[in-house]
Amino acid sequence: MTADRRRPEGVGKPPRGRLALGAAGESLAAAWYAEHGYEVLDRNWRCGSGEIDLVCRKDGVLVICEVKSRRSRTFGDPVEAVTPAKRRRLRRLAGRWLSTHPVRCRQVRFDVAGVLDRAVEVVEDAF
Repeated sequence: MTADRRRPEGVGKPPRGRLALGAAGESLAAAWYAEHGYEVLDRNWRCGSGEIDLVCRKDGVLVICEVKSRRSRTFGDPVEAVTPAKRRRLRRLAGRWLSTHPVRCRQVRFDVAGVLDRAVEVVEDAF
């Protein structure tokens, strides 16, 4: 007798509303970067170690951006939601991204974009 290893529907995945909120926040953040003269090189880049929300470039600076979207400040400001563990993971992911993309840059910067009620706040050089 074999066990059914499939997850019940919806278990271990964010609810659809959160997925839509995250996707909308990432689109707003990408638009913010484009409006400020950045070239958006990649969105939702994934590898076995995780995901980078946005990769942008302007004037030789490569920006790795983590986007956090919230409906309210009940659980804190969106930009406060990036933990030290997430920062370490993003640094490793940036190295992986750079190793697979022939992009020249003189600096790598890590930003956090907080999206609250469709308003975008970007903290440049957040860590």
